[in-house]
Amino acid sequence: MHIILHQPEIAPNTGNIIRLCANTGCSLHLIEPLGFEMDDKRLKRAGLDYHEWAKVLIHATLGEAIEAVSPGCVYAFTTKGDTNFSSVQYNKNDALIFGAETRGLPDSFLTSLPAGQCVRLPMKSHSRSLNLSNTVAVAVYEAWRQQDYA
Repeated sequence: MHIILHQPEIAPNTGNIIRLCANTGCSLHLIEPLGFEMDDKRLKRAGLDYHEWAKVLIHATLGEAIEAVSPGCVYAFTTKGDTNFSSVQYNKNDALIFGAETRGLPDSFLTSLPAGQCVRLPMKSHSRSLNLSNTVAVAVYEAWRQQDYA
């Protein structure tokens, strides 16, 4: 499975996601610009010593990343989605795409996808969003569970 972070801004979030990818076998794709340097000490601290076990690739654009991955299906995680993330049937070569912490995914990208591919995690009505690394973890484990943790 492929995790794509569009212009991530917070190093510790990305470090946590690197650690998640190392432990689940997902590939991580980061879309520039990044809000930190890859040698950022906060990134390394959050990822602990898992960096060597995770496949992390950096791409100039979201389109470039999707082309490189050639996913079975693309799922955009967004608070603007109408589809519950757990109602989707995920496959091993799908791409799960997440936006920047402060602004999410671009509207132009979201509107280019069929509505069923814009998914959201349920939250109380007054909530704005979950932390990026928490959202990615919940999504990855649901997708992986559906594949019997293969």
